[in-house]
Amino acid sequence: MTIFTFTLILLLGAYLAGLAGSLTGLGGGVVIIPLLTLFFHVDIRYAIGAALVASIATSSGSASAYVKEGITNVRLGMFLEIATTIGAVMGAILAIYTPVNIVAIMFGVMLIFSAAMTLRKKSEAALETGSKWSYKLKLNGSYPTKTGPVAYKLENVGAGFSIMTIAGMLSGLLGIGSGALKVLAMDTAMKVPFRVSTTTSNFMVGVTAAASAVVYLQRGYIDPGIAFPVIIGVLAGAFTGSKLLMKINVNSLKLIFSIAITMIALNMIYNGLNHKF
Repeated sequence: MTIFTFTLILLLGAYLAGLAGSLTGLGGGVVIIPLLTLFFHVDIRYAIGAALVASIATSSGSASAYVKEGITNVRLGMFLEIATTIGAVMGAILAIYTPVNIVAIMFGVMLIFSAAMTLRKKSEAALETGSKWSYKLKLNGSYPTKTGPVAYKLENVGAGFSIMTIAGMLSGLLGIGSGALKVLAMDTAMKVPFRVSTTTSNFMVGVTAAASAVVYLQRGYIDPGIAFPVIIGVLAGAFTGSKLLMKINVNSLKLIFSIAITMIALNMIYNGLNHKF
């Protein structure tokens, strides 16, 4: 395969990764890493380095649009980024010393969990009263709808913070945005409405990935020849996704996406168990 062909295929894959990551809040790594390891046979650590760059690009491309539209809870995102950043640095350091096949198996398990989280029904109902910490930290907010702004209150702030630390660790270890865990922390534990949790997850992904990307960069696991087309493709996909989120019903997309990443996950686990990485 020529460099030109490699770059074109990687650009297309990165575009689809950015689009899917923007619409689902999962980040682009769930597509980028399998594409590089299974199709191009790139070492998984270099794939993780590129995926971290992709996550930063996804966040930068879509988060700005969501913030401008008033959907993202910026204060909540900045608060939870403290937990994800600490976890991300710990995970990135751990990844350097973890066998490649173990990382592949863990990545596959996380993909299956992400697929299940993507398909579950999420409530848009807002709480009438929130926890005392949601008031003390001023984390409650509102988001725009066709009928006007809808206010919401948060609960279980401590539980959400704890889950975010684990999400950050997985992000650093596996190179994915850990959007499934972030959405779980926000809309299940803290009762954040789905649109707000998804867009706030996108807002947070870049900071989490940047923290762990520094470790990969120092170790030489970020290859410009791989990372550059990934950045361009993911940014384009994330921008497209941010425009589509408010206009389309994404349930069908989520179903197709979940089936696809489950098949990829099983392949990753199989190869990891058989030491093919």
